[in-house]
Amino acid sequence: MESGEYPPGSKLPSGTELCAEFAVSRQVVRSAVDWLKARGLVDGAPGAGVFVRERAGQ
Repeated sequence: MESGEYPPGSKLPSGTELCAEFAVSRQVVRSAVDWLKARGLVDGAPGAGVFVRERAGQ
């Protein structure tokens, strides 16, 4: 997100894709997504995916 690879409004890859890309477990991906949600950086719902939020002031 910081680099611009995932601009506001874009959908993050699926958990399975993130696990494969970073060679980590599903739990690690879930924890990372939860961390991003807790900080208001992404929004998501089961079945819809996880989307990058618009940053304040942009």
